[in-house]
Amino acid sequence: MRAERFALARTRATIDAVDDGMLLLLAARRRLVRLAARLKPSAGLVASDPARESAVRQRGQRLARRLDVPAGTAAHLFDLMIADARAQQGLSDDADQGGQDRSPVMLDGMNPPNDLSRAAPMLRLLPPPRRIAPLLRVLPARWQHALLERAMARVLAAPIADGALDFMAGRRLGIEVSDLGLCWVLSLRDGRLVVVDDRPEASVRGSATDLLLLASRLEDADTLFFQRNLVLTGDTELGLTARNLLDRLPWESVPLGLRIALNRGARFARAAREAHRQR
Repeated sequence: MRAERFALARTRATIDAVDDGMLLLLAARRRLVRLAARLKPSAGLVASDPARESAVRQRGQRLARRLDVPAGTAAHLFDLMIADARAQQGLSDDADQGGQDRSPVMLDGMNPPNDLSRAAPMLRLLPPPRRIAPLLRVLPARWQHALLERAMARVLAAPIADGALDFMAGRRLGIEVSDLGLCWVLSLRDGRLVVVDDRPEASVRGSATDLLLLASRLEDADTLFFQRNLVLTGDTELGLTARNLLDRLPWESVPLGLRIALNRGARFARAAREAHRQR
């Protein structure tokens, strides 16, 4: 019985590694789709290309037959990838609609991302995060810790309840907000993520805007780490495990009000940063 359980655990770990690899490949595909979308106009091509989509599906079915993958499973997978690519380019999910552009999909009643671009002149008047860092450092540490712990309890309630965060028990993960000069070290104690006064074993460092984009799911972790907007130091295994957990976090389990607040806050922060860069 013990040998079978060990074999099952190793098999499941390998499945998890394959899943991670699939997500990494999907992230790479999304970056290539963005590059292809930028190249299409200079190549004289329109955004929607039904012939290309058909060729991708047919090639996928041929490979699926050789690999003994059910045709329906392969079709569903390629439908998802093509729908994701069309969404990245602002196209309709339905290829039969002639590829007409549509306005960006709004999540939970949130505003389209381009709305804030019109407010750039006003956003430039706001101080960048590094200017307000001294004010935040005046806030007592215990208040910062209480607010952070309360937010994490709400966002991570589901993974904490199902044991997905058990790997953090007795471990110390640092979160560094570079432009605000803030740093917190997190650990799992008595079923709660708490801020501890200790040195981190691993740290994730990034700007307030990039960390907010990650938390709101407006940017994926792979993109932010690939662009060096987020940097992982220390115990790589611990940091990657935490990052993978964030990637797999069931977004629908986060309270709706908090999802809206995170999304709108991240869009606002990103627009303000772009407005300052354009000065």
